[in-house]
Amino acid sequence: MTQIVASLAEVSGVYRALYCDLWGCLHDGKRAFPEAVEALRAFRARGGTVMLLTNSPRPKPSVLRQLQNLNVPEDCYDEIASSGDAAQHALITGAVGRKVYHLGPEKDDAFFTDFAEDLRPLAESAAPIVKVPLAEAEGIVCTGLFDDLTETPEDYRATLLFAREKGLKLLCANPDIMVDYGHKRIYCAGALAQAYDEMGGQSFYFGKPHPPIYDLARRRLEAIRPGIAAEDILCVGDGIGTDIQGGMSEGLDTLFITGGLASDTFGANGEHLEPARLADWLAQSQLSPTFAISRLR
Repeated sequence: MTQIVASLAEVSGVYRALYCDLWGCLHDGKRAFPEAVEALRAFRARGGTVMLLTNSPRPKPSVLRQLQNLNVPEDCYDEIASSGDAAQHALITGAVGRKVYHLGPEKDDAFFTDFAEDLRPLAESAAPIVKVPLAEAEGIVCTGLFDDLTETPEDYRATLLFAREKGLKLLCANPDIMVDYGHKRIYCAGALAQAYDEMGGQSFYFGKPHPPIYDLARRRLEAIRPGIAAEDILCVGDGIGTDIQGGMSEGLDTLFITGGLASDTFGANGEHLEPARLADWLAQSQLSPTFAISRLR
């Protein structure tokens, strides 16, 4: 039975580390949430370690720059692991070939050049990855829509059908279907990968809820805080099918933020969750997070 809590501090005393989502929990793509920042600061002040675990297709160095632009203070987290990092490892090792078509905006170009410290040696020693037109590609790297403010997956139907006929594999750098950008809900790379799978193509996923990003997070957590066991970690996120499903699949406790992607049901800023409504909604999802809260605070 999911326990509804009023604050992170109410339950965080039994955990030594957090895997905390970004979009919908710590920021909305335009601004940081002050209460969330303070909640993470308080957790660290009690000796906890905060791992920001994000399905962003951006590699860690790029995520760091984005956090700075959003005025997320560095003293509210310790380390970062992104879906982009995990997908980079697969790209470097040839999961979809060496000549690839980049399906995504120019702002994600750093995916091909910007590597975290623990991935840079592998990238420098591997054969180069070359971006080419779709007709020349051995595979696709999907980081998102070219214009996520105006486009939908339907706009890519012809492109994906052509790729399927060529038998191209698609590397999905962000399994999220949608996120909230300010007050607007936009599609992510996961929506295109899902559409590709549904038409008979083959997509590879590396972010939440899939194992590669958790393997990366464990390695990075062990490097800065050795000896933290699974029972010492709490996963925080607003994606029931990503953050919560992923955490549960890894055998970790979870804190579901209802005011993010599920805000249409529960409201974005509600102070009190209705237990019956939450129980009915979770029953439909067939998932049972350990805890639930309206927003991270």
